[in-house]
Amino acid sequence: MEPKFNVWLELDGKVVASRWRMQLLAAVAEQGSISAGAEAMDVPYRVAWQKIQEMEERLGDKLIETHTGGLGGGGAQLTPAGKGYVERFNFFGDRADSALAAIYTEVFGDTAGC
Repeated sequence: MEPKFNVWLELDGKVVASRWRMQLLAAVAEQGSISAGAEAMDVPYRVAWQKIQEMEERLGDKLIETHTGGLGGGGAQLTPAGKGYVERFNFFGDRADSALAAIYTEVFGDTAGC
């Protein structure tokens, strides 16, 4: 057995950041556009765009910068604030995973059998 959990951050009862949302931002950064990031996450573009807008509104920070058309087409990249949120949230999630693993071992032992 191993423990599993999900962690997210809320502001006024509304989700601001979650592992999934940070993965979405990372996918946009890696793929170079919201549509390609959405495709990589297997979600419709509309859902990806909505979640990004929600995060930006709730955090009060611009997380992505978009570029329209041209020879190479449009694209998107993370702003410095967007990169910072992804890095800090991932660090937070990793620390939470480690803490949960330690608590699990303390409670159930190394080889928990039920």
